[in-house]
Amino acid sequence: MSYLPAPFLAALDPATQMLERLDKEALDVVRLPSIWAWRSTALQCREGGAAGFGLRRYLVDEHRQPKAVLSRGEQKSLQTDRVILKPGPPEEVEVVRRLYRMFVVQRRTETEIAAALNEEGILTDLGRPWTRGTVHQVLTNEKYIGNNVYNRASFKLKAIRQRRHLLSGISADVAELLKDKPVGHHAFQKLRKMKPIRQLEVAELMVSANNYTVSYAKALLATSKPADLHKPDELKKATGLSAEQMARLEREMASVSEDYKELEASYGDDMLVLVVASGFIERLLSKPEIEGFLERRHPEFLENFRAIVQATSLDQSTSA
Repeated sequence: MSYLPAPFLAALDPATQMLERLDKEALDVVRLPSIWAWRSTALQCREGGAAGFGLRRYLVDEHRQPKAVLSRGEQKSLQTDRVILKPGPPEEVEVVRRLYRMFVVQRRTETEIAAALNEEGILTDLGRPWTRGTVHQVLTNEKYIGNNVYNRASFKLKAIRQRRHLLSGISADVAELLKDKPVGHHAFQKLRKMKPIRQLEVAELMVSANNYTVSYAKALLATSKPADLHKPDELKKATGLSAEQMARLEREMASVSEDYKELEASYGDDMLVLVVASGFIERLLSKPEIEGFLERRHPEFLENFRAIVQATSLDQSTSA
């Protein structure tokens, strides 16, 4: 990939100049971790992580003079210091050599090697018994042959594109409403199939129900009216429902939504009345005479009063 020199770049129109600079910035983002990894490898420095069985982390200064051995979890304090790996105690080094001999020469499996080390009472660097996985880590980690590997990672470019276009086709009001909510890109895909007004309705329902799963978004999409969708024919093919079934589902969902909104609107007033009534009942039950009278004459009322006081106190403690 090549880029235009600065004199030629200046001759282009502003839009082309911007795209050219964005391409160069994207290349720098990808290239910088590799540059730092190469510098660390060239200096044989350790970027981070545990040393591993049979190895130790040594702290050296800028002249590569040893300063100390770092224990697990310790970090360097000076920016000019470096951390390098060196062989650990001779007994651990011999175990690593034996491990490779058992695998290469004796053709033993990783499970058999782990069983043999455990029979001898040898523990890993974490003080735990050996498993097939821990043996596999020693056999496949390049640091045991002197290679310092850093920043090895893989990812799918499709995931990056999905995140870049996460809010594409989403109205600004919906984006503001869901900006701090755990909504995945699959749920946004369902929202994207709706028109802005329906998007806002669905987003409000998700917030009210505190449900941001893709299955809930899919259900709300299925109950949307054809007029509220960008491509209603695709929804009909995906659900496999007839027009009559879709209409009935829409009516039922609309009824449930209305009931939910009514409950949400009256919840605050109902809760206030309940707290006041509970406080009054609690004061009444604090008097031994009244509590004794209810227990003798109306035990069912007393049981219900106690249940109300207990339920209210539990709800208040949960809210706190």
